[in-house]
Amino acid sequence: MKKYKLYINGQWVESSSGRYYDDMNPYTGETYAKVADATAEDVKKAIDAAAAAFPVWREVSPSQKRQMLIKAAEILEKRIDEIAKILAEETGAAGPFAKFQAMNTPEFFREAASQVYMVAGEIIPADMPGQTGMVWRQPVGVVGSISPWNAALLLAVRAVVFPIAYGNTCVLKTSEASPVAGGVTIAEIFEEAGFPPGVLNVILTGPGRSGMVGDILTSDKRVRRMTFTGSTAVGRHLAVQCAQNLKKICLELGGNDPTLVLKDADIDLAVDATCFGRFMHQGQVCMNTKRIIVEKSIADEFIEKFVAKAKTLKCGDPAKPDTIIGPLINASQSDKLEAQIKRAIEQGAELKCGGGRNGNVFEPTVLILKEDMDLAQEETFGPVANILIADSDEECLRIANDSDYGLSSGIITRDIAKALDYAEILETGCCHINDSSLGDDPHAPLGGMKDSGSGKNGMYAIDEFTEIRWVTMQRKPRHYLF
Repeated sequence: MKKYKLYINGQWVESSSGRYYDDMNPYTGETYAKVADATAEDVKKAIDAAAAAFPVWREVSPSQKRQMLIKAAEILEKRIDEIAKILAEETGAAGPFAKFQAMNTPEFFREAASQVYMVAGEIIPADMPGQTGMVWRQPVGVVGSISPWNAALLLAVRAVVFPIAYGNTCVLKTSEASPVAGGVTIAEIFEEAGFPPGVLNVILTGPGRSGMVGDILTSDKRVRRMTFTGSTAVGRHLAVQCAQNLKKICLELGGNDPTLVLKDADIDLAVDATCFGRFMHQGQVCMNTKRIIVEKSIADEFIEKFVAKAKTLKCGDPAKPDTIIGPLINASQSDKLEAQIKRAIEQGAELKCGGGRNGNVFEPTVLILKEDMDLAQEETFGPVANILIADSDEECLRIANDSDYGLSSGIITRDIAKALDYAEILETGCCHINDSSLGDDPHAPLGGMKDSGSGKNGMYAIDEFTEIRWVTMQRKPRHYLF
C-alpha cells in the first residue's frame, strides 16, 4: 500500500498526529493509498514556512523564476502517462479527461512563466512641483490555495503557479478525494524543478477536516490572499470569513451552464458540442453544459440525434482506453445524483435514455425538463443531460439567464451577429460561440458571475495576487504650508 506524506518547508513529513486516512478508488471501492491526515499544528507550520520563504522568494530574479516554472512544465510532460494513470485510479477520470489534464497542465506552468515580468509599475503624473509619482505592483506574501477533486491536477496547479510566478509563496490544500493527483504530484514536481523550501507547501486532510484548514487560512494574518475552486456553498462561507478579516479571495464556484441551440444551428455540430460539453469527465466539471436550451422548431431532430449519440458512450472502468463515462467521485455524490434524477421524473421530466447506475457509474442520461422543475435550477455533477425546449431564440436567452449561476455558456447558431449580441447579454463569465460551454485556456480570464464566483485567472490573475502601491519621490525640496 502506497503511503504519502505532507510537504512542508521542502520536507516530506508525517502529520503531527501520525494519522493516515484511506484515499479511495471510486471505481473499485478499494483503498488507493494511505495519506497523512494533517492537524491544525501542521497547517500553522506550513504557513510558518511560507511566511519565512516569502522575503527570499520575492527577491529571486524573474529570469530564475521563469526557468524553474519552465523546468516544472518539462518534468510534468515526462510523467504524462504516469499522471494520467493516477487521475484514473484516484479520481475516476476516464482516458479523454485524464489525458487532457496531464497534457494541458504543463501549459499553465508556461503561461505563469510568461508572466514573471508583468509584476511591473509605471510613472504617473504628479501635481506637486518636483515630484515623481510611481505605481508599484508587488507580491502580497502568503497565498492560501484550496483546490477541488474534479480536475485535481490542473486546478491545483492553476491555484499556485500564478501567485508563485508573481513572487508570492503558497500553502495548498487539495481535496481529500485527490491528495495524490492534486497535491503530492505537484509538490514532487516543484521539488525536482528546484523551487526553494517553503515556496510551495502541501497540506492533506481526510474527510470532514477541510473546514479546519479553511478556518486557519482565512484567519491567519500572514495569509494575505485566498483562492478557492469548489462549491458555491463553501465559497460563500470562505468569502464571509475572508471579509471578516478584510482578506481578498478569488472564487470559481458552481455552475448551471447553458448552451443555446438556435433554430438555424448546424444540428450535427450542436449535438457534438453539447454531448462533449455535458458528458466530459462524466459531467463533473463546473463548466460542463448543464442545461441544453433548444428552439422548438428543431427540438425533435436535435433530441433524436443527441440521444442516439449519448447511447454510444461506453461506461465503466476509467482505466480502459475506450471508456468515456467513468465513475462519480464517491457514493455520496452518486446518491445525490440518483435522488435528483428520481425527483425530476416525479415532477414530470421525460426520461429519454439512461437512468441506470452500477456502483458509482451512471449511464449517460437524457431528461426533457420544464423550467419550473428543481433540476432546471440545480447544478448536476454527473452524466445527466437536461434539455429544455423554448418557443423562440429570445426565450432561449431568457431561460439561460434565469439562474443564480453564471460561469460559462455556449451558443450554437449560423447567425454570428445574433450570437455576438446574445453573448453580450448572457450573464456568464465566459461564452463560447459555436462551441461547447466547456473550455479553458491557461491565459484566459476564466471566472464567474453571480453565484459562480468572483475574480479571474490566466492573464488577469495578477490583479488577484499582487498589491498596487503609490510611491512618490521629491526631486527637490518642496514648500510646506507650515
